[in-house]
Amino acid sequence: MTRPAETPPALARAKPLAPALLVDLAVLLLAGGGLAWLVLRAKATLPYSWDWSVIPQFLVYTGEDGTWHAGRIATGVFATVRLSLWAGLLALVLGTLAGLMRVGRRLLWRLCGGAYVLFVRNTPPLVLIFLFSYFLSGQLITALGLDMAVANLPPALRPVAEALFGPLRQMPGFLTAILTLALIEGAYMAEIVRAGVQSIESGQWDAAYALGLSRWQTLRQVILPQAFRRMLPPLTSQFVSTVKDSAIVSVISIPELTFQAQELVSATYRSFEVWTLVLALYLALNLPCSLAARWLELRLRRSDRG
Repeated sequence: MTRPAETPPALARAKPLAPALLVDLAVLLLAGGGLAWLVLRAKATLPYSWDWSVIPQFLVYTGEDGTWHAGRIATGVFATVRLSLWAGLLALVLGTLAGLMRVGRRLLWRLCGGAYVLFVRNTPPLVLIFLFSYFLSGQLITALGLDMAVANLPPALRPVAEALFGPLRQMPGFLTAILTLALIEGAYMAEIVRAGVQSIESGQWDAAYALGLSRWQTLRQVILPQAFRRMLPPLTSQFVSTVKDSAIVSVISIPELTFQAQELVSATYRSFEVWTLVLALYLALNLPCSLAARWLELRLRRSDRG
């Protein structure tokens, strides 16, 4: 009597996927149909005439002398990139210091780091933006004479300063936006650093102490290199949040992407076209960062398995 042929394991695992695939296709069809109905319904009922021909001039336009100039939307994109990069770097420094303070041995350091994190994370960002705007731009920068120092920069340094921070006349407000956004994002990065350091096994500390390393040497040479591998994906995701959260500084008239879009909508009444373009530009800025964070996570997971 012959034995029945055994089903290959790959085929046996593939059979249960058929019902799930049908459910996924049904959900996609329903979602696509609902989106198509919504678009058609909006087109039939909204008294709005679309005009995409005005969009290119918001990106690039030609001057009277025939030269090309960046439009308001392109200028806003450059300001958003500069703001996000500076705020992200400063937030990483603040978050690392605050995270290490929270896992320090001294009670005062732990209290200071914890107070900073709790204060920022339990306060609306909009309130912090207005508070620091009135305090920094209105009082501190003027008292320190930074606005006069910027105005009196040598001509050779002006192009470099404008490339790094934008127009010089807007630099006091731009610096305020950088500091405020860095303080907000730094509180969340501090928790990432704290969790990364505390995730390292206690045996690593014991082994380093057995080799005669001090606590600072243990942190710098043993703990932080291992913790950084675990912190890298969430830190990258937090940088994506920094790019998105940069839109909040538009309330203090920082000419970044959202502010420029609001000005264009007020001037042209092309609300749908402008905000659709802004949506696409934010996706173009954030999607590569999100994909990089996912790639780093998968790469580190494979290396850990190896």
